[in-house]
Amino acid sequence: MSHEKSLDVENIVFVDKLFYIKNISYLINYFFSNFGIIKKNDPEFHEIFKNFAFGEVFEYASLSEKDSILVILASLIAAQSPKSFKKILLSALDKDISPEEVKELLYQAVPYVGFARAHNFFGVVIKVFDKKGIESPLKNRSNTNPSTRHEKGREIQESYFGRQNIEIMRNQTPDDQKHFNTFLEGFCFGDFYTRDGLDDKQRELITFTFIATLGGCENQLRGHVQGNLAVGNEKEKLISAIAVILPYIGFPRALNALAIINEICQ
Repeated sequence: MSHEKSLDVENIVFVDKLFYIKNISYLINYFFSNFGIIKKNDPEFHEIFKNFAFGEVFEYASLSEKDSILVILASLIAAQSPKSFKKILLSALDKDISPEEVKELLYQAVPYVGFARAHNFFGVVIKVFDKKGIESPLKNRSNTNPSTRHEKGREIQESYFGRQNIEIMRNQTPDDQKHFNTFLEGFCFGDFYTRDGLDDKQRELITFTFIATLGGCENQLRGHVQGNLAVGNEKEKLISAIAVILPYIGFPRALNALAIINEICQ
């Protein structure tokens, strides 16, 4: 990957064949609600973090601007940072991400981080949409109904992870736990993965991001590295996603995720 870019950390602009960010400098001012206070009271840390998170990291990332915003927002949901999520969303909405994509990002979070973690972000999105004059509710994006959700969900599972692997998982599940497979099939994949608003690559990328940010979910992360490869997200894209979210999740979780990427992509 080429790293020949024009870089001004105060107004970051990256240009090469793989990556173009027109104006990601708003991240510096808006990412954290107290970032301006930190700059005033601890300029040394402000300079270190700014140069790394909004400079050096993006020298090694090949994500599009939209995908960069999606993975950062996804990571903030899993990391439980609603104030930072709101700042980014206010800046990025209708510039780099649409209201429909925000809605689908939020929906996709629920089966992976759980509603207990996600519910505050529903409130944040409602307030941001109201401030931006975006009328709610948005258009229904569902493509299933109660009679088709399990069938459609199973189809998605098999297309991402392979029919044989899904059959092995189902056959190896103890009888008193088989209903969890039913939950996965209908709720996780049938109710959410089948929806419009995000494509397969985007859904799997943000799912990978949720799980990597949560930490401690290595088996699930292995599965979704495979899922990303199946939908066309290459190893380089997953590595770039980890680079982009590294400043917010820390090195231990980032390095664990990289180890799993390397293991699956051998």
